[in-house]
Amino acid sequence: MERDVLSRVRAAGWGPDVWHIMAGKPYMARPVLGFRRPKVRIRGWDVSGTVEAVGSAVTEFGPGDEVMGEAQRGSFAELTVAPADKLARKPPRLSFEQAAAVPVAGVTALQALRDRGHVKQGQSVLVIGAAGGVGTFTVQIAKAMGATVTGVASTPKLDLVRSIGADDTIDYTREDFTDGSRTWDVIVDTAGRRPLGELRRALTPKGTLVIVGGDGGGNWTGGFFKGILRGPIVSMFVGQKLGAFTAKTTREDLQALAELIEAGSVTPVIDRTYDLVEAADAVRYLHEGHPAGKIVVTV
Repeated sequence: MERDVLSRVRAAGWGPDVWHIMAGKPYMARPVLGFRRPKVRIRGWDVSGTVEAVGSAVTEFGPGDEVMGEAQRGSFAELTVAPADKLARKPPRLSFEQAAAVPVAGVTALQALRDRGHVKQGQSVLVIGAAGGVGTFTVQIAKAMGATVTGVASTPKLDLVRSIGADDTIDYTREDFTDGSRTWDVIVDTAGRRPLGELRRALTPKGTLVIVGGDGGGNWTGGFFKGILRGPIVSMFVGQKLGAFTAKTTREDLQALAELIEAGSVTPVIDRTYDLVEAADAVRYLHEGHPAGKIVVTV
């Protein structure tokens, strides 16, 4: 296509978003994911690599350029095609592996805070799942916005959350942060496991809840869908804004992330790196555990 870019893949990111597509869960998402099999046959969205060729209408990139972005036709491959408006130049200070961790998780965090949370300097932000792929970006971007950030994670990951800038941390295995004793202006829930009623207790009366994760809630609806189906309805009767959203990767937001990275405000966190031939091991590791940051597959 005239607006497509062919790139040689150097690294590809792997996260829960890709697992949901592979597993076809939650079932309510199958009209988008594919009913009997995934609509996209090659796994992977996040990509970083080197441009091989461009379509006739592409003027932003040329052969040899180092890029990162979203490969809508799959990134677990030696070559992939992506629309030019889903790519941006790779920040020079990042390796290809680091750059592959940025696109989906970074854009999700940025849009959750800016477009849905409307975070302002001085506000308090609670990040649930602060050590995960989206969570690590959310903590750092919220700090760059001037917010006071509290990160929720398990005991072994609290040091990581502090190291990326969280002002405070909560060990969810030892403390119930939804008991109402503390409240936050904005909550970004990257896990999707807690009931709306509990999360509302942790919000200020005019606070905003943004659900970006869907791992909880069962096979049919997933945790994400309580934000889509129930959140807006409850919001009609209370002062709080409750809801979920799906991020949309754009060149403008990839460039905004690149600027934060170049300024030193954001650094991708990578849990493990696998070779492409070990992709099945990467899938198993993601499914069996809770990675700290992103998983990256190198090509």
